Amino acid sequence: MRHQQIQPLSEALMQFLRESGLEQPLMERRVAELWPQVMGEMVARLTRDVTVSDGVLRVKVSSAALRAQLFECRFELVKKMNVAVGANVIHDVRLS
Repeated sequence: MRHQQIQPLSEALMQFLRESGLEQPLMERRVAELWPQVMGEMVARLTRDVTVSDGVLRVKVSSAALRAQLFECRFELVKKMNVAVGANVIHDVRLS
């Protein structure tokens, strides 16, 4: 008789996503979705087209002053977004 290990559904789902190559795209989408919550209402209003691809967060910023400020704190921004999603999803930020 073979014994099967029982695991929670959430773990089984994450294992399936990982093995299917879908975990990274799902996490990247989650980073983009969390942008307004993490950065706040004012920043969210002044930014658009938030996307993540290959570990790079790309954001279009309508204010030059905000773009400069976000550029200065981009390393903290990477950490903050990765903590919000619960994984090391992004490693760089590109602002335009």
